[in-house]
Amino acid sequence: MMADLPPALFILGPTASGKTALAMALADRFPVELISLDSAQVFRDMNIGTAKPDAETLAKYPHHLIDLISPEESYSAARFCEDALRVMREITARGKVPLIVGGTMLYYKALTEGLADMPKADAAIRAQIDAEAAIHGWPHMHMELAKLDPDSAARLKPNDAQRIQRALEVVRLTGRTMADIYAAQEKTPLPYRRLSIALMPTDRAWLHERIALRFDLMLAQGLVEETRALRSKYQLRADLPSMRCVGYRQTWEMLEGEIPPQELRDRGIFATRQFAKRQITWLNALPNLALFDCTQAALAETINRNVTRFLSTAP
Repeated sequence: MMADLPPALFILGPTASGKTALAMALADRFPVELISLDSAQVFRDMNIGTAKPDAETLAKYPHHLIDLISPEESYSAARFCEDALRVMREITARGKVPLIVGGTMLYYKALTEGLADMPKADAAIRAQIDAEAAIHGWPHMHMELAKLDPDSAARLKPNDAQRIQRALEVVRLTGRTMADIYAAQEKTPLPYRRLSIALMPTDRAWLHERIALRFDLMLAQGLVEETRALRSKYQLRADLPSMRCVGYRQTWEMLEGEIPPQELRDRGIFATRQFAKRQITWLNALPNLALFDCTQAALAETINRNVTRFLSTAP
């Protein structure tokens, strides 16, 4: 029964909606420990462009699941679920409540609903796909995917090499589409009673202004210099997940001479707005969320009351 399960809190929302500030305010009031739900903050040395809390903030409000891997590596939803469940159990054992905060909705969906049993990577098939892409280009591979798995192709951009490769790999290995495999999975519910708070702006102009201010701050703090340092320290490529993150991708293109420096700001802000739009689309499709307008003045007080009510019914 849900009432017998330990409690867990989630704070979701698009970028720049105030998730981290709210999480820290809740940590001041309730016995929680913070867990990052952010696929970019797992990378070490990527601090400015991921809006990672600074050292002083982290000393006061420690976050689990940040700075886990090198920017040369990849992280997955499956690994996140494994890591998050382990940390959640440890927090619960300490008599505290896990508070998972971030905007990577795929990770949230995987953690709360379970993952399909996808086939493991096949080096030979991946090499074959890469060789075909080297000859024909990724837009051609995207068209090939559209013949085999039209649903996956519709979700992906023609140059999304990593995801096109994976979708083609799955269908060539199994003869089944990604959607077929997901539909056949058995849902494994999260062993927690949860309150999932979603910050949704009713005024897009408000969010767009915050996104622009945030990107300007990143530039002022040294996003370009940070990206240069990453390229110097690590063996990076443009198609790595770390360098595909919003902000870093546009900065990489500028450093490669693909876009002029004077266009970096506008392109970065536009890409961030598009990213926020996709996050909102995810949120609108996710079930069982407690929606709150993040533009309202009394947001913290309203959420405090909801969290108090939720935790007061804990077993």
